[in-house]
Amino acid sequence: MLYLTRTESGQWANLGSEIAAQKAAPFDLQGKIRAELIPCFRCYAGGVLMSQGLEDLGRKWFQAGALEESEGLFFNGFVTSFLERQKGKFVMAEKPFVDPRPFMHFASVPVLKKSREEFVRQACDSLPRFTKPLRIMDVGCGNGALTADFLQRLRQVGKAAEVGQILLVDPSAAMVELAVKTVGEVFPPSAIRGVNRSIQDFSDTFNESYDVALSSFAYHHLPYEAKLFNLRKLAPWIDHFVLFELNGNNDLPELNSPDLALSIFQLYGRVIDWVFSHDAPVELAFAAVDNFLMAEVVSMLTQPRGRRTDYHALRCQWHDLFRHGLGPEFTCLCDTTTYTEDYLDLFTLHYGRA
Repeated sequence: MLYLTRTESGQWANLGSEIAAQKAAPFDLQGKIRAELIPCFRCYAGGVLMSQGLEDLGRKWFQAGALEESEGLFFNGFVTSFLERQKGKFVMAEKPFVDPRPFMHFASVPVLKKSREEFVRQACDSLPRFTKPLRIMDVGCGNGALTADFLQRLRQVGKAAEVGQILLVDPSAAMVELAVKTVGEVFPPSAIRGVNRSIQDFSDTFNESYDVALSSFAYHHLPYEAKLFNLRKLAPWIDHFVLFELNGNNDLPELNSPDLALSIFQLYGRVIDWVFSHDAPVELAFAAVDNFLMAEVVSMLTQPRGRRTDYHALRCQWHDLFRHGLGPEFTCLCDTTTYTEDYLDLFTLHYGRA
């Protein structure tokens, strides 16, 4: 990933404030911004203007940035096309997970599918052999496919001969229903329990012990302090926590932070490209982008921290969260990369009782 120096971050913030105050149209940035980051600054300025309701002007900055993009990062172009489909409105889908199909398409993208397979392999290799029927919970279970693959792998490598209970937790009723069905095709339905609640609500009443807590692309919907609070709630009831996540600086930076804009520009520029490059009906690809990925982008670029929907954390921040949230009884047993390129990486973390 690319990062800004503290000096650059301050310069961007000052320039962004001037653009918003003067309602400035796009202008030549040569000499003002590091050359390779000019398209990203256009995105930053567009986001600042959108957050203040200046949609027409913000759109012009994204359009200008789209003309300067190259090297596989076309975020401004994706935003521009999104705005065309939304009739110029920079708005979120109201209920992005009501229909699970866009998420399922996103999860089936080859890069993510291969990375999920690596996560399953890495996490299962890191876990010990369980001699008693395994009790596992999936926090943010999605459609349940990853849970089923994970448990099947544990059985195949001799780590878990029997499964005692599978707890599937997700705030989307449609996802829970689909997950129960998906996992139930492989494991006894009597061992499966679906809970349609957010982990924030569920952790307040949690009082059952589990061998493994699994989470994939779920905890990043909580800000740092909420992640920490929930991990402390879970810690007494679990022996292992395995995490599959995307490395991103989207948690601690506040609204209109240049560092947040740079992170979004890189991560979503690449991920949206993966979706559009994946063979699928056009309507489904647009749904995955507009109702899922762009909903996250709009939230992060226009809503203050505490209200926005997504908080991808840096890998080092996850280690800090686990150390302080799970406590000294837990230690890092696995920290591996499942996929990496210039602008992002996906990784596996496993913390278990020492």
